[in-house]
Amino acid sequence: MGMNSELELFTRYLQIEKHASSHTIENYQKDIKQLLHFMTEHGLERYSAVTYTFVRQYLTYLHKQGYAKKSIARKLSSLRTLYEFLLREKYVEENAFALAASPKTGSHLPDFLYEEELKPLFTSIDTSTPLGQRNLALLEILYATGIRVTECVTLSVRDLDPALATLYVQGKGRKERYVPVGGFAVEAVLNYMNESRPRLLDKAKNETEALFLNYRGGPLTDRGVRLILKKLVDDAALSSRMSPHVIRHTFATHLLNEGADLRAVQELLGHSHLSSTQIYTHVTKEHLKNVYTSAHPRA
Repeated sequence: MGMNSELELFTRYLQIEKHASSHTIENYQKDIKQLLHFMTEHGLERYSAVTYTFVRQYLTYLHKQGYAKKSIARKLSSLRTLYEFLLREKYVEENAFALAASPKTGSHLPDFLYEEELKPLFTSIDTSTPLGQRNLALLEILYATGIRVTECVTLSVRDLDPALATLYVQGKGRKERYVPVGGFAVEAVLNYMNESRPRLLDKAKNETEALFLNYRGGPLTDRGVRLILKKLVDDAALSSRMSPHVIRHTFATHLLNEGADLRAVQELLGHSHLSSTQIYTHVTKEHLKNVYTSAHPRA
């Protein structure tokens, strides 16, 4: 069996056993194909031919190519997982990546938007068009719930309960959770569903229950959401860095700034571990420090 065949088996493992999203699988495949290219250049034709020395050589190559420590750490994690699978299936006799230490990435505080930066995004949207109504509903949902972009694009028209103001979300590893939705978001989504979504759906070749649709009436993709947010920033004449994850960071930071419990924010974000949520406490501490410095007469 060739290396590409084993990669296909690993991809099915990610889909079926790990319930990985298409975005996650795409990143795994990119990381692995980059390794395969490097292996081919060095005359290695089997996964089992990779040694710890070769792994060190590959990491040095990535460093020289200018990859950030965080990117190298992610690639290393992908390859460790691949080799754990290959070891389990007896395609290799050892995990050559298991002993390789990940580069220390340091603590990078997440980007987020202040409330005054966020308001122009909402007010600049022209809701007289179907796409404008969709964009407002999309932005409201992302900010009201803090859901991941992959969770957002898999939402169904049945997932919002307007009466209870809750949203059913299927997260990483198909973990399910219900999150509360604010009144602004509920209103925006209902307006979109009642008025604009049917008009977009008329353009579709196939029926779909996806909540958010593109201009052709098909389900919106991760990339589509990112492009929409970029356009909203441009239309609002903002210089802020924008992505679905920035809105997720903003959601968490605003909640904690207003005194929300860390455990509650963990549940809302769908984090398995509290440590994933604790990074936002560093952001809020920095916020408090700035407030103190600007407000205290003897700061």
